[in-house]
Amino acid sequence: VQLQASGGGLAQAGGSLRLSCAASGRTFSSYAMGWFRQAPGKEREFVAALNWDGTNTRYADSVKGRFTISRDNAENTVYLQMSSLKPEDTAVYYCAARFGQVVLATQTYEYTYWGQGTQVTVSS
Repeated sequence: VQLQASGGGLAQAGGSLRLSCAASGRTFSSYAMGWFRQAPGKEREFVAALNWDGTNTRYADSVKGRFTISRDNAENTVYLQMSSLKPEDTAVYYCAARFGQVVLATQTYEYTYWGQGTQVTVSS
């Protein structure tokens, strides 16, 4: 599966952005999906994950209550709605896919496919 992330940009603290990740192929619903981010000089870190139909989700503590992950299997797309943005949310955001419908993986090695990343910059 190929992933294409979009929707990044510049936002002010307290603002919102919605990221999208479009997937190729006709088996999108066979994959659990995740979002990760990487700030300059830091390791890539888990942000959010959801199962094949979006009924189960998991979030990093740092974004819980502010970010929402969702998916539209008819459109082969996963979303990350980001609200109440903080300067520390500044990073390149990556979507990722792992085959298997259930597991909400939080480690980078657990995902097989990665998008190219989209930059999110939050100004104070």
